Amino acid sequence: MTDLLTAPTDYRGLHTAHAFDAMSDDYYRDPARHVAAVRDEHPVFWYPWLNAWIVTKREDILKVLGDWTEFSSSGNTATIEVPESYQKIVPPGLMAQLIVGMDPEDHTVHRNIALRGFTKARMESLRPQIEERAHRIIDKIEHQGSANIMAEYCIELTTQTILAHLGLGYEYDELMRRLRRDMGRVLSSAQEEMPQEMVDEVWDRFSSAFAEMSQVVAARRANPGTDFISEMAVQRDADGQYVLSVAQVAIKVCEFAMAGTDSTAQAMTNAILFLSAKPQYIDEAIEDPTLWANVFEETIRRRPSSPFASRKAMHDLELSGVQIKKGDMVWVSLASANTDPAHHADAWDFDIHRENPRDHLAFTQGRHTCLGQELARVQGATGLKVLFERLPSLRPAPDFPLEFIKMALLPVRTNLPVTWDVDDIEKSKKNVKREMNLTLVGKDAAADGVVALQLAHPDGDSLPEWQPGAHVDLAVPVDGGVVIRQYSLSSSPADRGRWRLGVLRETNGRGGSEAVHDRLQEGDSVRVGWPRNNFRFTPSPRYVFVAGGIGITPILPMIEHAEASGAEWELHYGGRSRSSMAFMEELARYGDRVHLVPGDEMGHPDLEGIFSEVVAGTLVYACGPEPLLKALEAALEHWPEDTLHTERFAPKKIERSGDDEEFEVEFATSGRTVRVPVGVSILEVAEKEGITAISSCREGTCGTCEMRILAGQADHRDSILTSSEQQANESMMICVSRAAGSCPRLVLDA
Repeated sequence: MTDLLTAPTDYRGLHTAHAFDAMSDDYYRDPARHVAAVRDEHPVFWYPWLNAWIVTKREDILKVLGDWTEFSSSGNTATIEVPESYQKIVPPGLMAQLIVGMDPEDHTVHRNIALRGFTKARMESLRPQIEERAHRIIDKIEHQGSANIMAEYCIELTTQTILAHLGLGYEYDELMRRLRRDMGRVLSSAQEEMPQEMVDEVWDRFSSAFAEMSQVVAARRANPGTDFISEMAVQRDADGQYVLSVAQVAIKVCEFAMAGTDSTAQAMTNAILFLSAKPQYIDEAIEDPTLWANVFEETIRRRPSSPFASRKAMHDLELSGVQIKKGDMVWVSLASANTDPAHHADAWDFDIHRENPRDHLAFTQGRHTCLGQELARVQGATGLKVLFERLPSLRPAPDFPLEFIKMALLPVRTNLPVTWDVDDIEKSKKNVKREMNLTLVGKDAAADGVVALQLAHPDGDSLPEWQPGAHVDLAVPVDGGVVIRQYSLSSSPADRGRWRLGVLRETNGRGGSEAVHDRLQEGDSVRVGWPRNNFRFTPSPRYVFVAGGIGITPILPMIEHAEASGAEWELHYGGRSRSSMAFMEELARYGDRVHLVPGDEMGHPDLEGIFSEVVAGTLVYACGPEPLLKALEAALEHWPEDTLHTERFAPKKIERSGDDEEFEVEFATSGRTVRVPVGVSILEVAEKEGITAISSCREGTCGTCEMRILAGQADHRDSILTSSEQQANESMMICVSRAAGSCPRLVLDA
């Protein structure tokens, strides 16, 4: 580690703990243990490096944090001097108006405005976005098998979260990173002198970023939205005057950029280290996701991201028999308070089952309790949950380096190399249901009663990869609630910027399609699932495509793929009338390979004629209403098995010869065996037992709940598996399928 600081010359020699060194590797390896080594002998001691008193016992720390009239926060930022050459950009005295450096009454005013953006409800509303962004980050690194998890995941996630929280788009990503990087160094300079050679470099970057953020604030004040920056910018007092100036709002955003990113990223990284010593907790939390909150709390108890909080003595006073003079700086060791054996039983144990997991001072206490603690809790627990659900084998690399930016007050770990088994990728697809918020960027009429929706990432990022035949779940608002509907992707898989869905208005449906037509508008945020594919497109030299009505949507990307591969193909596309048949203009470029069969002109497609002669090497892909698919199955009876591949709008009717019976299911991975009564699905039993089993349609049409069969024979009742796949008996859809009548016991991979 490189030493970035030079020791101050002022040395009082009073009550000094010579074994304590906040610049040592031992301190950065474990601040709490380093302080504990001197705590009993020196509960309060002078640390010449910082020209400050260090307070180590919880009882004394509570006194310091509890009374601002005796211990002021003004010393935290008031001494930060803006270099003269930058004062036209960053006004002199502005740094003293950071929330961490203010006392009442100004602190009360500023904090109350900022608190509007950090309510528990508002933070909870961010959780889906945090989870989505976490998945997207892992998508980019999972195939590597290794990463600097601090830089490539933790700080990426917290930076993206603060952007979402502040209502800043993807274009502000670099600005937020500059603010995060330099704000910590500027803030720490109040207590830890910045090396002279760094001053211009840091302030040049910081002032430039501050100027950009001031422009954003001024623009939001002029044209406010519903975002947090706008809320702070438009608050007025009783006289109608703005409570905060543009510069004051901008410096608050700078403060949040640092506090809302680094501290939580450090905590997630530290959690990885603690969990590596107790990997059983990973399994427990994956099985019971509510435990991730405990993992986060226990991590910051054991190792707070900010090991210290600092205050200034307002008059001569005494702590643990040590005389402290007015004006002296006092640093309280939060890491020490959280491991004080006088308060915490088994203080050094990392235990996620503590009776009161929030019993710690990692967020300090009193008026200056961390403003963003609920944000930290939501994003920390969510970030860890997604990381280990996706990559459960992730562990720190052996002999990882100890790399920190060396600041005692705000130590920043820059590197934690980790590795994982890439086999986790396929395993997680069975167990992790993934969703994201997309923006409806286009909505156009594609035919009578059909709209084409165009969806894109709100920050312009690439959409997940998919193959022809894939569909997504769309969360549609209906009557004050949300219903989930599956729609096929009909755009080109090569277009990673937008997805297209075709939606038919179903007047006799359950309201989902009508809500899409009547309520969704361009600019709306829509919850969408990751692509799933149960209509897989298999390579073949020849294809015949059959589509009925809106069933054309999954066929379009298949045709594009067949055309690109040089395969021979033809399409037979039926509908009520030409005006009701969507995307015909798009199909026109394929010429006479496309056979249009509008019902009011030509009746039904002549399936018996089309398939009268068996052509070797041909695969038939069809999507449409049930009567069409039934007729197609009859027309292909003399063709080879598995020629036909279908996707249904609704479950196919299952013919059963006898009554259902109760049976037994062993979930091999979970080690539990349960009874499945008549009238209850395997899925319902699994959910009741807390066994991971993701699902969506619950009627055997989406394939989400597919589970591998390890032993036993299934009675397959889904509308997805082909006849040969059902006969192979390798997997089943547990939402509808059961054990065969002659099979009293199934063993499933869950």
